[in-house]
Amino acid sequence: MNARPDLSELTAFLAIVHHRSFRKAAESLELSPSTLSHMMRTLEARLGVRLLHRTTRSVSPTEAGDRFRAQLQPVLHSLDLALDDVGTFRDGPSGTLRINAGESAARLLLHEVLPVFLARYPNVDVDLVSEGRLVDIVAEGFDAGVRLGESVPRDMIAVRLGPTVRFVAIASPAYLHRHGAPLTPQDLYSHRCIRMRMSSGKRYAWDFEKDGNAINVDVPGSLSLDHLELMADAAALSLGIAYVPETVAHARIEAGALEIVLGDWSPPLPGLYLYYPGRRQVPSGLRALIDVIRERWPT
Repeated sequence: MNARPDLSELTAFLAIVHHRSFRKAAESLELSPSTLSHMMRTLEARLGVRLLHRTTRSVSPTEAGDRFRAQLQPVLHSLDLALDDVGTFRDGPSGTLRINAGESAARLLLHEVLPVFLARYPNVDVDLVSEGRLVDIVAEGFDAGVRLGESVPRDMIAVRLGPTVRFVAIASPAYLHRHGAPLTPQDLYSHRCIRMRMSSGKRYAWDFEKDGNAINVDVPGSLSLDHLELMADAAALSLGIAYVPETVAHARIEAGALEIVLGDWSPPLPGLYLYYPGRRQVPSGLRALIDVIRERWPT
């Protein structure tokens, strides 16, 4: 091996593997693709090993590159945490805090937590990614995620975020006048339902519980959506029965545009939790965010 690689070269290598693209990696690092390409040739020359497969359309790690990435990523992450931690002695938490959250969770953070957090810690940049799919936050480079308590992986540390959540079936008065109201979850099989499509392509089955009796219903329906607000809109347009968090439909329920059905089958759930890996040092920005969350919702 020749001279030890520069930190910038190692960071660039991880960015290229993450984005699978010189152009996207260059944009994220604010470098030109030609500069990035030169850095990778220099790195491979230093190591004496080919790290990347390059074609005109894609880039991917070689076997050696993939093994190098797996060992290098936690090392650089630990270095970032060490620099972040020592920086708190100078001017408080700083750096970028990456959070993955579903749509409703992102809205809750945006309205109830981030205004206080950003005002208190101006040196922290928050990168909030809102998407429906469940991701591996460690593998995809997030510091934390937010999901319903039942969806949090067991090896994560979880902090309650917000009040309990109640999912309810809703329909417009006009729809109920024409089709009648379901009295039990099984009655939904004879109704038009607005189904929730997950990012994986699967449709979400509706969960109900009463007197300890839990029922999971894979409802029928000709309309599937992937956005909770659109589902409430569709129900208000009398296109069928939807199943959403009560908070999403609250304004329309108060206005009389929607009614809750099967309310006695819809108990409150534990709600949303912010979660993060317990086996890693916690970034100072995340520790500060947790403090703000606990101020808002004391345990």
